[in-house]
Amino acid sequence: MKVIFAGPTLHGTNQLPGTDYELRPPARQGDFLRAVEDGANVIGLIDGIYEHVPAIWHKEILFALAQGVQVFGAASMGALRAAECAAFGMIGIGKIYDDYASGALVDDADVAQSHGPAELGFLSLSEPLVNASATIEQCLHSGCITDAEHDRLLEAARATFFKDRTYKLLVQSSIQDPDRATLVLTALRQNLVNQKLLDAERLIDVVVSAPDRRLAVRPDWTFEATSFWNRMVSSPREG
Repeated sequence: MKVIFAGPTLHGTNQLPGTDYELRPPARQGDFLRAVEDGANVIGLIDGIYEHVPAIWHKEILFALAQGVQVFGAASMGALRAAECAAFGMIGIGKIYDDYASGALVDDADVAQSHGPAELGFLSLSEPLVNASATIEQCLHSGCITDAEHDRLLEAARATFFKDRTYKLLVQSSIQDPDRATLVLTALRQNLVNQKLLDAERLIDVVVSAPDRRLAVRPDWTFEATSFWNRMVSSPREG
């Protein structure tokens, strides 16, 4: 059994599960443990919920790894947790993971974005910084914006709260001339780089290709079942 946790990163794509894996909503605390108990042999983490509910717990990931489950992470919460748990066997995929692992990215908010509920397909309502930065860079390389415009747009993107970040807002705060602002906004929209989606698609390919079995090799570390862990495991969890 293979499980992928995803939501807004895959919005608007045709990445739908077939017989290769089960697509579950963005992970929250307890979801990894539930997947392991359900019999998952391979787990891919893309999106997670973290603001109004407890985020996916590192301990759950370690538990899965200790059970021989193959765990992959990319794009969003998955890239963060993969960078944090790489030493224990979680495998990170994609540019965003590489940037967190190398220290080029350090802030959790760099992958954060506002989105709608599951009923609306996790509709994206804001632009994550990793996508905005890549798009602004692409516009510079394509000659659509000047070096000065690039710097102002990037500065605005970094300074804007993740729930408010849209290309229209970035242009409004960076380009004073109305005609030039219209041209720059058009260029941004025509040169969109969805780095989160690119990394997520790579993860999906890896999960699909992975053997549907748990690893026989035991990790070179010991999973410690703390009293807090035991309470979590024994307490009822929402279905």
